[in-house]
Parts: sequence; C-alpha cells; structure tokens
Amino acid sequence: MLDIQYIQQHATLLQEIAIKKHIPLSIEQLTQTYQARNGLMQQIEQLRQQRNLLTRQIGKAMKKPTSNTTAITPNAVEQAPTTITEQGKPTTPDHTPARSMEQLTSIPEPIDPEQLRQQVKDINQQLQQLEPQAEQFQQQYNTLMNLVPNVVSPDTPEGESDADNIVLKQYGDMPAFSFPIRDHVELGELHGLFDAARGVKVSGSRQYYLTGMGVLLHRAVQQLAFDLLLRKGYTPLEVPMMVRGAALQNTGFFPLGMDQTFKIEGEDHWLTGTSEVALVSYYQNEVVDLSHGAIKLAAASQSFRSEVGSAGKDVRGLYRVHQFAKVEQVILCEADPEQSEQIHHEITANAEELLQLLELPYQIVAVCIGDMSQKTYKQYDIETWMPGRQAYGETHSSSNLHDFQARRANIRYRTGNGKLRYCHTLNNTAVASPRILIPLLENHQQEDGSIYIPVALRPYLNGLERIQAPNLHHIEA
Repeated sequence: MLDIQYIQQHATLLQEIAIKKHIPLSIEQLTQTYQARNGLMQQIEQLRQQRNLLTRQIGKAMKKPTSNTTAITPNAVEQAPTTITEQGKPTTPDHTPARSMEQLTSIPEPIDPEQLRQQVKDINQQLQQLEPQAEQFQQQYNTLMNLVPNVVSPDTPEGESDADNIVLKQYGDMPAFSFPIRDHVELGELHGLFDAARGVKVSGSRQYYLTGMGVLLHRAVQQLAFDLLLRKGYTPLEVPMMVRGAALQNTGFFPLGMDQTFKIEGEDHWLTGTSEVALVSYYQNEVVDLSHGAIKLAAASQSFRSEVGSAGKDVRGLYRVHQFAKVEQVILCEADPEQSEQIHHEITANAEELLQLLELPYQIVAVCIGDMSQKTYKQYDIETWMPGRQAYGETHSSSNLHDFQARRANIRYRTGNGKLRYCHTLNNTAVASPRILIPLLENHQQEDGSIYIPVALRPYLNGLERIQAPNLHHIEA
C-alpha cells in the first residue's frame, strides 16, 4: 500500500496505472475522502479536548473547601482588622498581606457545575453525530486505499492483455514429430495417468484424480524443483494454506482477487492460491535481519483457485483446475531497486534451469501493464511449448513487487545507519503441477506411445528412462 502523501504527489500517474491495470479506482475521490475524513477527525478531536477541560472544571467545582479555607465575602475588609508594618504595608492579624477592595471585587463568580454538565451534554450530542460520519469516511478511505495500484517499472510494456506481452527470449527447439501426436489427455488415458471423469463425479468441474505413474511424475517434478532451490540456499518451510483474510490483504491478493479465493463458510479463513501468501506473511509486523543478505524462502504446497471468469476456457485436461501443487520461491531484500532487479533475474533463471532440466522448450515474456496484477511492479512469465495446443502455455510467473507487500504487511529492516525501511519482496513459481505435466508428456512422447523421462527426473523415479507404451493394438481393438 502506497503512502497517501506519495499518492497525492503522483495522482495523475497512479490514476493512469489504475486505468491500465483495469482497477476501478478514482484517485480524486480518494483524495476528497481523505480530506473529508481529516476535517471530521479534527472537529472530533477539538470537541473531545473541550469535553475533557469541562470535565476537569466540574471536578474542581465539586470539591468542598478544606478546613483551613475561609470563604471571602465583600465586607471582608471590615471583618479582618489590619495593622501597619514597618514598611508601611497593611497586614491582617495572621501577618498575611491584606486584600484591597479592588482585588476582592475582581474574584470570578463561582462556577455552576450544572451549567458545565449541560455543555458536556451538548458536546456529546455533537460527537454522536460526527463520529459515525468519520467512521463512514474512514471505511471508504480504507476501501479506496486498498485499490491503489503499485507503480510499474519504466520498461514494463504497454498493453491491454496477455496478447500484448513481449517475447524476450526463446530457448530450445520445438520437437518435430513424424507421426500424429496425442495431447496430454490422450496420453493420460493411454497410460492411466489421471482420471478426470471420476474427479468431476466426486468434486465437480475442473477436478481430477492423478493415478499410477501420473502421481509419481507429479511428485518427482516437485521434488526436483525443491532440491534445486535448496542447493541455492533457500530455507524450506511447510506452510499453512488456510489463512486469515488479513494475510491475503497484506500480500495484495485482496480485495481484487477475492472472487478467485475459496472461503471457509462462517469463518475468517481462506484457501490460498499460492504459498507466496504464507511465506511473505511469515514475517508480518516484524523487523527482519538483512545484514547477512536477502532472505530466501521456499515451500511446496497445495493451492486452490476458484477460476471465476474462466467458464468455458481451457476446460479440457489439466491446464486450468481448482486444485494444484506449487513449489514457490519468495525473497525479501533491501529496498534497493538495483538489488531487487538483479534478484528478479535470478529467480527467473531458477525456473529456467528447472525447465532445462526437464528438457522442455520455453519462452520468456515481459508482461504488459494490462496483464499485471495490482501489486506487481515488474513481471516476467515463462511459457512452455505445448504441442497439443500448438502454442506456448504459461507455466511460471516471476514478479518484483518492490515494497508494496512489505508496507501492507509491515515488514521492515534496519539499514546500516539504523534507519527502518520496508523490504522489497519478490516471488516466482519454481514449478506448478499438474500443469507442467502437459508439456512434459506431450513434448516427450514417442511414436510407439511411450514417454521419454528426462535424465534429471530419473533419480526420483527409480531410474526409469521411459514410460512404456501399453499394447496399443489391444487398446484400439
């Protein structure tokens, strides 16, 4: 969440970004709400101060005179005879200076406690009217502030959707098949790798069972990715996938991603679509130690997404499902744009290395502003070639968020001179399955129906070099 002063100073820029990111936000309305809220809060604070003062005055007025106090009346001069001191000044018998008639008549009238109580009552009535108004403006202000987008990097492409993303790099050769190919659904049925029909029967649309070798492949690619990150110094965490709404708010998935998130009915608990939520939130409201370098975290976890808005899209197979597994990498570093830019390239390279180990062709695209989420400063997507689609399909997303998440989650660190600053956070998918099984099966299929196993995966599959084809003539008959 950006600072309100920054928002006011960059109102035009942020309004343009909100429009390009398709966020329904008026920066002008936000500013007006902020000013109206502040005006009401000032009135309320002044009234509360007046009430406190009056309450103290009532307390003083209600105090009884002590035994040593004598009430002073207008004829007190006659009742208290005086004498003349050597210095020529009149005194009373107890040797205190005598009061003149001018001094006596200047004493203020006694305070009426009932009058003060009436003033307090009037102030309370005003507060009863103003405080709900202030609360309403505060809620509106919070709602609008939660819609303010992150700024974007200067090299982020312009564009409206993923069709406008720019290809930066392509790696590997697309396989040239000399035989009619099968897509991953046909290969899955052929080898008994998954069962979508029973998944739908048990859980509804976009559900599935992985079966047999499909389960082993699913687990193998995750472990390969996890081991890759461990070798690079990442700290592994087993994380909760059911979190409070505040964790999703702090990491920038709420409010705009609320419709993509499954909620536990009657509770403030939600199923997350990525372990990024739990990994970043691990340090919420803390001051972290970055004196030894960036904090690198990794988690392998289940993920859940409702896929609202995707009706009729990618309904065949494993591309777009409600439940999947991810190995996620998250990094917290100093608020140094050059450092976080370098780390952004590093985490993207980690995902590239995984795809190279899987011997898959892919391309990296710079994500345009219209295809970016509210929280993102800069984003690369990695798309892997999927022969069954005759197109690249997104398998990884790598994002630099600068301090957007850290401000919301209140994650800070101390600089060398002791100053507290918000961290930069970054995240990237190391692998997501079963989607990665689509290119893995399709690119490595053989003419006889068998599936080649990449060398890097074989240690996780007891040395298996290929998934042998069943008796095709028997199946076809």
